[in-house]
Amino acid sequence: MVTERLETLDNGTPIAVPGGLIHHWIGTVFIPQVTVPEVLAFMRDYDQQAKFFQPDVQRSRLMEHNGNHFKVFLRLQKTKVVTVVLDTEYDVDYTILDDHHALSRSYSTRIAEVEKPGQPDEFEKPVGHDSGFMWRLYSYWRLQQRNGGTYVQLEAISLTRDIPEALGWLLRPFITSIPRQSLEFTLGHTRDGVLRSVPAPKPNR
Repeated sequence: MVTERLETLDNGTPIAVPGGLIHHWIGTVFIPQVTVPEVLAFMRDYDQQAKFFQPDVQRSRLMEHNGNHFKVFLRLQKTKVVTVVLDTEYDVDYTILDDHHALSRSYSTRIAEVEKPGQPDEFEKPVGHDSGFMWRLYSYWRLQQRNGGTYVQLEAISLTRDIPEALGWLLRPFITSIPRQSLEFTLGHTRDGVLRSVPAPKPNR
């Protein structure tokens, strides 16, 4: 797995985001002996994602499906010093270029922080009026089949709140390290999940 942090500059100068932070990462993993259609079948099985992406994905559900357009619900959990649970919804679109190339883009449409998750009195904080661990998440997937398998690339751009000076000791490890860890976790579990889902090739006789 190869990952890299990216940053968009304005004539060589960082772009200010008042009150927020943009996290931009890209990573690529190779999955041997699988095809693009097999990877797509795994990615589109949203009802089963909680099974393959524990503990980061606590619940997963396909809300709507029309052709190559999907609406998806995921309950996410992240733990690093503190534990944060988020109810999230996404619009996901797939583009099949040919048998060996495909693209996907996922845009968050709703992100709400959950208080007291799993308890009878759990509730969501008002959207945009929470701890700000994640306000937006855009993901771009690229698949290419070659060299006896499929390369899977994920580019993720997320928006979080800026880190208040008084809470830097508590929030900084969570906000600054989670985006890269999430990218690596997602790519690694995609690879492992695809390999578990696809029947092993029969040996040549």
